[in-house]
Amino acid sequence: MQFVANHTSIPVPKVHYAFIHKGTSYIVMQHIKGQMAANGWTSRSDESKARILEQLRGMITELRSVIPPEGTKVSSVENGPFYDCRLPPRLYWGPYASVRELHEALVNNIPWDADYIKYPDLIELFDFYRQAENKLVFTHGDLSSLNILVRGDRVVGIIDWKTAGWFPKYWEYTTAKCVNPNNLFWTDVVDQFITPMPDEWKMDFIRRRYFGDLP
Repeated sequence: MQFVANHTSIPVPKVHYAFIHKGTSYIVMQHIKGQMAANGWTSRSDESKARILEQLRGMITELRSVIPPEGTKVSSVENGPFYDCRLPPRLYWGPYASVRELHEALVNNIPWDADYIKYPDLIELFDFYRQAENKLVFTHGDLSSLNILVRGDRVVGIIDWKTAGWFPKYWEYTTAKCVNPNNLFWTDVVDQFITPMPDEWKMDFIRRRYFGDLP
């Protein structure tokens, strides 16, 4: 959060101090007065939604304008392992020296050039991975309606940065689309503040079907 506060104008809780006690990390931070965007979103007027979405689009632009330090890997903000509860079977991954290394890990390092004639969607996934550009952008990683705080029509806080780090451009979109089952309405809202990436979303769905959390 301190990194975001130092490099953008995005509203985040001010960190007072952090410490580790008996192996558990704690952060003491500012309380932001506001409510989750999920609360009452569907009953908001179109004008109210538009004002909030405009602010979110600006924040995405700010995040992506942060220049990664030289030598940055696919990683947490500090170039270490990153956390993502959507990626079984473990919570921490990387860091990876390249986007290709990330993609190899996401499919358990199975060869991309084997004969998958019976699984045409896997062939499509691996073709996508081969063509992916090795460019990283700073990413929140969980822009759900539960992590966006609003007061009236103003976004007053973006919280829960534990999944933040340096990732391929599509990562922000696909993680935001993986919504809480109680807030399925947000799936369509995401397309209104992050540039839609339907091909990347399709590839993420295929990956999750074979290597992730889909039945």
